[in-house]
This record gives sequence, structure tokens and C-alpha cells, in this order.
Amino acid sequence: MKVGKISETILKRSIFKQIRTKRDEVLLGAGVGEDCAAMKLGPGEVFVISTDPITGTVKDAGALAVQVTVNDLASSGAEPVGVMLTVLLPEEITEEDIKKMMSQTEEACAKANVQVMGGHTEVTKAVNQPVISVTGVGKAREDRLISTAGAKPGQDILVTKWIGIEGTSIIAKEKEEELLTRFSGSFVETAKGFDQYLSVLPEAKLAGEFGVSAMHDVTEGGIYGALWELAEASGIGLEIDLKSIPIRQETVEICEYFGLNPYYLISSGCMLMAADRGHDLARELVRAGIPAAVIGKAAEGKARRILNGEEETFLERPRTDELYKIDLG
Repeated sequence: MKVGKISETILKRSIFKQIRTKRDEVLLGAGVGEDCAAMKLGPGEVFVISTDPITGTVKDAGALAVQVTVNDLASSGAEPVGVMLTVLLPEEITEEDIKKMMSQTEEACAKANVQVMGGHTEVTKAVNQPVISVTGVGKAREDRLISTAGAKPGQDILVTKWIGIEGTSIIAKEKEEELLTRFSGSFVETAKGFDQYLSVLPEAKLAGEFGVSAMHDVTEGGIYGALWELAEASGIGLEIDLKSIPIRQETVEICEYFGLNPYYLISSGCMLMAADRGHDLARELVRAGIPAAVIGKAAEGKARRILNGEEETFLERPRTDELYKIDLG
């Protein structure tokens, strides 16, 4: 395609036509020539805004971009309402590629009940693969906002589902042919299917109603990165039992095959929480069909300890996600 803005014809035919999910709160949405979107709020409600790019994978990029952003909104106790998309495309992109990407994006929006409110789509020499940046807009009751900085010493630290599931799914899809030389077809299909667990909206809603003090979606940098960020934001120490951190065998084996540390692997779908009565919350989550486990405690001071039986190590500052060690182009 020619460098520059997508033509109005393609914009209408392959982008706007894919946008079907609508929200009553959106007063002004996506349209030709519209530079802004507008949304109304009810009394006592506040805007919650989050933004994220997807750069580590091409397959399912649109769906992942939406999911990561609505997860961030949910972790603050907000109800996601809409997203704004900035899509930068390489010259070799085709209209069929664009239509497929937008169709995947709309499917993710429909599942989360969020509306594409607007954005910008452009072909540029600056990228060699599609780059999608999403800004999400949500609403929350002012008295129910939850932050990453809310953890307090003595509270339980817990996680939902399993670490590394997003990274495992991405690797299984992008490296399927190579993995099939080592693992069975059913093993690889199971790993690819981990994308079904990427939404944290159900656990965020339940945890908010329970009265959780802090939530943080475990994304780039993995569980170790998320634990550091939670502790740093809250000004607390940590005592984490490594053996209590839930991980799927598919993640373990795929990480071993590629020489990756799963504790630093992107993990959307896994929600990190701090709460009083964490074991009660974990039981509530499990009763709702959401796997959950208490993995440690928030502590006084700044020491962030990882306990593995008799062995003790200390959490390090976040580092580059393990996913970037693999060529996914």
C-alpha cells in the first residue's frame, strides 16, 4: 500500500464496517474526519484511562491489544467502555490483512463489551510489521478505585490462573512448526489455546466486590516484574513462596526448550492481588471457576524475598521480557 493515511474507501470498507459493538456512554465515536471521541459519565463516576502497544507478535495482534488494555482498566476496578486505536502498518500490508486485523479486534471488543471509539490508521516506512497502540477508556465509582499502590504489610499476595500463559500462547502460535518437531500436536494445540484465559475481567469484578486492596495485571516482565512493581508502588517488602506460584506444564516445557525463564515471561490473564483474608478470596474465585492461589505475604520494609524451600533469593528490578529473546518475525 502507499505510504500515508489509509484511503477513505478502505477506512469505510475494512475498518468502520468491522466496528459493531456500541455503548450508550459513547456520544461521539469513530467516523471519517472525526478527531475526537466523547463519552458521558453518571454521577459519582470517574474516567479511568490506560494505554498499551502490541509489538512482540503479529498473529492476533488486534485481539491482544484490546485484551491487554481492558485488563489494565479492570485491574483498577473500572468497567471498560471504549478503546482508541493507533495502527501503524508496513508498506507490504494488504487490505485483506487490515480487514482481518479489525475483525479480530472487533471480536475482542464484543467479548469485553467495549466500543472502538476512534483512532488513526497509517501506512509508514517506520515499521516493518504492524504496530497497534490502544488507549482504553473506562468508568469506575469514585469510591471503588483500586490501584497497584494499595498493598499493605501483612496482607496476603495472590494470583489468578497461571503465570506465562500469554507468552506460551504467543510462542506456540508463532513457533508452531518448530515445536511440532519436539512436542505432540495435542500439546502444542493446548498451549496455543491459552489465549482463552487472557481476560481478567471476571476476577477483577469479584475481587473488587470482595474489597481487595491492590490489583496488577501481570503483563510484560512476567510475575517477577509485576511483584516488583506492586512492592515498589506500595512501598512494601514481600515474602513469596516460589513453589506456590501456579504454572502450567506446557509453559515449563516450552520455556525449557527455548531457554526462557517463565517468571519473566509476559503473563496477561494472570492477575496479581493484595488482600486481607486472601485465602477466603482465593476460595471465592475458585468457586466462581477462576483458579487462584495465595503465593505469599506483603511485609514491612523493602526486602523482597523469594523462598524456595531452604533457599532464599531476592527479587530483582524488572528486566526485558523473555519473549523478546525469540525471533517472532
